[in-house]
Amino acid sequence: MSDSRPICDYEGSTYRIDFWGGGSREYEDRVERIALRRLLPPGGSRILEVGAGFGRLTGELAAFDQVVLVDYSRSMLREARERLGDDRRYLYVAADVYKLPFAPGAFDAATMIRVIHHLADPVAALKEIRRTMVPGATFVLEFASKRHIKAILRYWLGRQDWNPFSREPVEFAPLNFDFHPDYIKEALVKVGFKPIRRLTVSHFRHPLLKRLIPLRLLVWADSLAQLTGDWWQLTPSVFIASRAVNGDRPPDVIPEDVLFRCPECGGQLEREAEGLACVGCGRRWIIRDGIHDFKESA
Repeated sequence: MSDSRPICDYEGSTYRIDFWGGGSREYEDRVERIALRRLLPPGGSRILEVGAGFGRLTGELAAFDQVVLVDYSRSMLREARERLGDDRRYLYVAADVYKLPFAPGAFDAATMIRVIHHLADPVAALKEIRRTMVPGATFVLEFASKRHIKAILRYWLGRQDWNPFSREPVEFAPLNFDFHPDYIKEALVKVGFKPIRRLTVSHFRHPLLKRLIPLRLLVWADSLAQLTGDWWQLTPSVFIASRAVNGDRPPDVIPEDVLFRCPECGGQLEREAEGLACVGCGRRWIIRDGIHDFKESA
C-alpha cells in the first residue's frame, strides 16, 4: 500500500515469460518501440523510466548519459539488471511511483509505458513524476484507451455496460484501468505538462490479423497509421509526448550524490556502508543486489 492507494505489485511474477514470451506479442513490442523513438528527444543527461520492469524498452533510451530504471518489483529489476549487465549508465531503483525518491528537477526526460493502467490515482502519480523533472523536459506516456473501436462496437451492440465516450476511467478488472484520451490530456495539463504530440498504436491488435498478415507488413502499416494520432484516437494504446512547463530550471545537472531524497520526508540522504540514511527522519534505505531499495526502510 502507498498511504491509502493500492499498488499493483509484480514481485515474483513471470510476466516476461507469460506475457512477452513465445512471440505472440512481437507486433505490439515493435510498434511500441517505433512510437517511443518518434517521441523521445535525441538525447540528454538523465532519463527516468517509470515502471521499467525487466528492461524491455530500456535499450531505446541509450542516447541518454544515465538511465534510472524504477519499478515497484525488486524481482523485475533484478531481471533487468541481468539483461543489461553492469553498465554504470543504468541505475536500478525499487520505489513507489506516488513517492519517488528523487530530488526536484533531477531528470530532463521520463517515460512511463504500460504502467498507468495499473494506477488507482493517476493524477497523483503524474504530479510526482512532474516534480522530478526540469522545465522543458520531455515526458512520454503510454496509456490504455477506453475509446477504441472494439470497445465502441461492444457498447453499441449492448455487450458492454461502460460507455467508451465518457471521460471517467473504467476499472474493468481490479487495478486495471482504461482511460479516455481527453481525461489523460487534462490530467497532464493539471499537473504541469503541456501535451505536444499523440500517436495511436496497435491498430491491428487482433489475433486473426496477427495470424494471417505477415508481421513486417503489420508493423509497417501501424507505423504509418500512428501518424494520425493528433487527429483521432481509436486504438487500444495511445502514446502522448508532453513538455514540463513552469518552475525554475536548475543551472546544472544534479550530480548523482545528491540525486536521491527520502521518499517519506523529502530529506537529504547520506551514503552509508549498506545504503543511504535520511538526515531528517533517520530512515535507512538499503542497496542490495545493485538495487536502491526504497520500498521499505531498514
